[in-house]
Amino acid sequence: MKAITLLGSTGSIGTQTLDIVAQYPDQFRIVGLAAGNNVELLASQIRQFRPSIVAICSEEKLPALKEAIKDFAPQPIILAGDAGVIEVARHGDAETVVTGIVGCAGLLPTIAAIEAGKDIALANKETLIAGGPVVLPLIKKYGVKLLPADSEHSAIFQCLQGVPDGGLRRILLTASGGAFRDWAVDKLTEVTVADALKHPNWSMGRKITVDSATLMNKGLEVIEAHFLFGLDYENIEIVIHPQSIIHSLIELQDTSVLAQLGWADMRLPLLYALSWPDRIYTNWERLDLVKIGSLTFREPDHQKYPCMKLAYAVGRAGGSMPAVLNAANEQAVALFLEEKIRFLDIPRCIELVCDRHESDNRPNPSLDDILAADKWARQEVLKATEKLENRLRIISLR
Repeated sequence: MKAITLLGSTGSIGTQTLDIVAQYPDQFRIVGLAAGNNVELLASQIRQFRPSIVAICSEEKLPALKEAIKDFAPQPIILAGDAGVIEVARHGDAETVVTGIVGCAGLLPTIAAIEAGKDIALANKETLIAGGPVVLPLIKKYGVKLLPADSEHSAIFQCLQGVPDGGLRRILLTASGGAFRDWAVDKLTEVTVADALKHPNWSMGRKITVDSATLMNKGLEVIEAHFLFGLDYENIEIVIHPQSIIHSLIELQDTSVLAQLGWADMRLPLLYALSWPDRIYTNWERLDLVKIGSLTFREPDHQKYPCMKLAYAVGRAGGSMPAVLNAANEQAVALFLEEKIRFLDIPRCIELVCDRHESDNRPNPSLDDILAADKWARQEVLKATEKLENRLRIISLR
C-alpha cells in the first residue's frame, strides 16, 4: 500500500486524487492533506481518509477547522499557513507527494518534499516553469522521481516508456483551444469572465480555465516539457485538437509517432503517476473510437493566442524570465477574474513586465532569485494595470 500526501486537497486535482484513493483503498493510503481555505470540505476529507497531519493555508480558518473536527478521533496534527503546508509536504512516511496547489505557491512545499526524499507526482506546472533551474538539480541530488500528473506531460511520459535514450525527436502538445477556439479574433474585445470560464471539454479550476482560454497553459506546458524531457524549444510544438482525446504525441528519430489517447478525465494521469511503473485495472468508461467518430487537428492562431509566442520567447531566454512570466500571468489572470482588467489586457500586461525584466534576467537563478522575480513581477503587473486604467480614463474623457 503506497503512502501519499496530497497538497491542494480541496481543489480539482485534490478531489480527483482522493476519488482514486477511495476507489483503491488496498493500493493507497493518505498520510497528509493540505488545503487552501475550504474548511467544510477539508474536514470531510479528514474524517474519510484519516490523515496523520493536515494544514490549511488560510491561517484565519484554523479555529474553524479545529472546531469542525473536534469530535473526531484520532486527531491529526493540525497546522496553518505556508509553513504548515511545507511541514505537511515533508512529514512522515509518505512515499509520494501529489502537488496540486495552483501557481507558484506550490514551489516551496514541493522543494521541501524533495529534500525529505519524497517522490513527486507533479500536477503543479509552475514548479518547473518558475523553479526548474533549482528543482531539477534537487531531484538529482536526492534521488527522487518526478512523475508528471497532468494530462499532456503524462501522455508524453507514457509514450516514452521503452523508448531508448536519444530516441525522442519531437513533442506535439495537443490543446483543446479553450473557450474561444471558435470565436473570431475581433470578438475577443467583448469577452466576459463568464465566457472565459466555459471550457468546452475539461472541468478545471478558474485560473487554469482562463489559461486555457488564452492558451498560456499550453505555452507554460512547452516550458515544462523542455525541463521534463530535455528537448530544445524548436522541437516542441502545439497543435489544436478540439476533441481532447489525444493528450499528446511524440515523434521518434525514425519519424514514427506515438500517441496516448483517452477520455478527458484527469483521474487517468493521476492514477498513472501514483501507480507507476504498474498499471491498475479500472472499471472506468473505456475509449470507444467508433463513438468518437473522428479526430481533427489544426494549427493554432497566433493572433488569437499571443501568449504562446510570449512563452516560447521566455523559455528560450531562460534564467529567471520564466518565473517572471508565470507570476505576471497569475497576477493578470487574478485581476481579470476580479473584472479589473479586460481579457486582452492579460497578454499585454505579461509582455510589458517580461520586457522590463530583460535587462535583469538572471541566467542561473538561485531560489532567492526566483522568489524575488516572482514578487517583483506581481507588483509590476499591478503598476502596469494602474497605468492602463489611467490611460483608458483619459481616452474616455476625450
